[in-house]
Amino acid sequence: MPSPAVDDYLKTIYHHTEWQDERITPSQLAAELGLAPSSVTEMVQKLAAQGLVTHRPYGPVSLSEEGEHRAAAIIRRHRLIETWLVREFGYSWDEVHDEAEVLEHSISDRLLEGIDERLGRPRFDPHGDAIPDAAGHVHREPFILLGQAPAGHVGRVLRVSDRDPDLLRAVEASGVAVGTTVTVMDAAGLRIGETPVTLPAAAADAVWLSA
Repeated sequence: MPSPAVDDYLKTIYHHTEWQDERITPSQLAAELGLAPSSVTEMVQKLAAQGLVTHRPYGPVSLSEEGEHRAAAIIRRHRLIETWLVREFGYSWDEVHDEAEVLEHSISDRLLEGIDERLGRPRFDPHGDAIPDAAGHVHREPFILLGQAPAGHVGRVLRVSDRDPDLLRAVEASGVAVGTTVTVMDAAGLRIGETPVTLPAAAADAVWLSA
């Protein structure tokens, strides 16, 4: 049966490896969810018993095929709702996450399909995260984290992490948006055309560019 708690675990595991390859550990999962490690250990064991994750004691946690399919479905809901709120209701990209957290567990599949159709089947949400299709498939192009991009690298902004609303507002105020082509000067300095742009230091670990 659907469970918001289970969905939150699966989403967090899924999201952890979207933009890097290291699998999530139970301690990282506990930190991400703001829960006690003992509680996370117990839930991971339950998820493994249900066939949703694979895990060995003290090792990282991975989604099984069934777990990935379920995680992609709830991620799809969340990101379509975020896109809907921005396009149809005028929300800014730093305001939509918490609203989507609530709505993703309550709207029907019929309404979700209607939202997807109305929006023109978008492939990316306002932050640049891929929206899985109904089969759970996503499209991503090769990417590089801003903090790892060499000086002189030219790329389009593919994604800005939605973890920190203050950072999202600062990035937006700087004129940087998903789809903007930039030239990297250093870990927090960019150029848009001939215009220099300075981002907060935290952007180095929160902005992804096309590789």
